[in-house]
Amino acid sequence: MVQKREAYAPWSLTRKAGVQSATVNGDIEVPQFIQPVLDTGFVDEKGDWKGSKSSDEQFFAFGKDEGIANGGEILAPQASGSIWPLDMTGFKDLFIAIKPTRGGGYLLEAVMGPNDLSFANLNPVNPAVNLRYQNEAYDGGSPAFADVCNDTETCTTDVWNIFYIPMRARNQKLLQFKITNNSGGSSDIETAFMRVV
Repeated sequence: MVQKREAYAPWSLTRKAGVQSATVNGDIEVPQFIQPVLDTGFVDEKGDWKGSKSSDEQFFAFGKDEGIANGGEILAPQASGSIWPLDMTGFKDLFIAIKPTRGGGYLLEAVMGPNDLSFANLNPVNPAVNLRYQNEAYDGGSPAFADVCNDTETCTTDVWNIFYIPMRARNQKLLQFKITNNSGGSSDIETAFMRVV
């Protein structure tokens, strides 16, 4: 709704001081608008519309690998997921959920996706190698490269074990996880992912 009010125009003091070209009246009409604004993106330097990212509301890219032997590996997410591999462009944090049928240790490694897909405009990439990041920017340590994720976690049987990876995987374009079954026996392994802005 448009409303108008009177406001004092400070440049009229110049008129009072003798400058004939200055504004005569000390009051001016100031229209005021109250209008909601939604920030959903921006136009980049090329004139292309770029929508703002929003966090995933639910886990997605569900996959299930059955009968993985002790010492066996899987890659997740799988091709059946809506995003494969994970595209973290515009996202900074990541949740990975694992539901095994056998409790015990599982090695989680963040790795480069397959070499038949491009990383931006680069192809081929070195597939299934550990992704690395410059840790000083995030951890405040001395400058050195470190693995995005390379850790063995103990998982409980038949429940979703959820792990949070802050900042390290942000903006990765071909992100997959190599999960090694170190539980001591065969296990089915379900996985799911959720990205956070």
